Amino acid sequence: MYSDLLTWRRYRYLKVGAALLSVSVLIFMFQGVDYGQPANGGTWPGYILGTLGALMIVWLSMLGIRKRSYRSRTGTVQGWTSAHIYLGTSLLIVGTLHSAAQMGWNIHTLAWALMVIVIVSGFVGTYAYLHLPQRMISNRENRSRDSWLQELADVDDAIRSSSQRCDADLQAQLVSALDATRLGSSFWRHLRGLDSSVLQPAVGEIANNQDQSYLLALLSQRVPDARERREAELLNDLLALVARRRVILGVLRRDARSDLLLKLWLVVHVPTTIALLLALTLHIVSVFLYW
Repeated sequence: MYSDLLTWRRYRYLKVGAALLSVSVLIFMFQGVDYGQPANGGTWPGYILGTLGALMIVWLSMLGIRKRSYRSRTGTVQGWTSAHIYLGTSLLIVGTLHSAAQMGWNIHTLAWALMVIVIVSGFVGTYAYLHLPQRMISNRENRSRDSWLQELADVDDAIRSSSQRCDADLQAQLVSALDATRLGSSFWRHLRGLDSSVLQPAVGEIANNQDQSYLLALLSQRVPDARERREAELLNDLLALVARRRVILGVLRRDARSDLLLKLWLVVHVPTTIALLLALTLHIVSVFLYW
């Protein structure tokens, strides 16, 4: 689905973007014809390119509105998104040609810089939406997140039930491992998909149980020391449950990390787009007032 955005209607908007860039370059070439005035946004070609760029920015920012206009007949969301990608990319060149690469510490350069940030973050978002959804589906093995959470709850219940047949020390450590499991802790560890799980091997002690490694090692060491066959079978059953729990937690952490990356992109892209619209407004007003 997402890969179709780039090839939509046989690359319709790639062709439109390329034609738009060709026209913009031709317009820019007339900069030096304006009575010998050096290239800048105040020449008539500069005004044309600036108007074109401003209209593109406003139109591109309307994608979010179009996505929520379920009864709209102004093209499909897929077509709008494809145009958003290619025309947004061409805007990078159109906006730079408008400014003639003349930068300074002013509102005009701020508007250009915000435009670049929005477009670059758009590149990141395009990559994310082309790759992360499929990665999430593959990671979940075509199952829903709720399904994995339910399996985790079932495994935890089975471990708690089996722990009641263990000695008090092992039971305490098993319950401690369940209670101290963390799907995410700090923002950066969550973003990196790191496990912050711990357990309490004894009163007042804390041990690192990342990826259930401490608990798996503990159970593995106890199996050879089992005095009865029934005890060995119980430990082996617990080993299988904890190993499965490790797999489930890994799936959930990777899924949460991918979901966080998608949300993090929106946190950057959307507010920066709003800031760009404000800076663009100030840029236009200041041009008409002082130029």
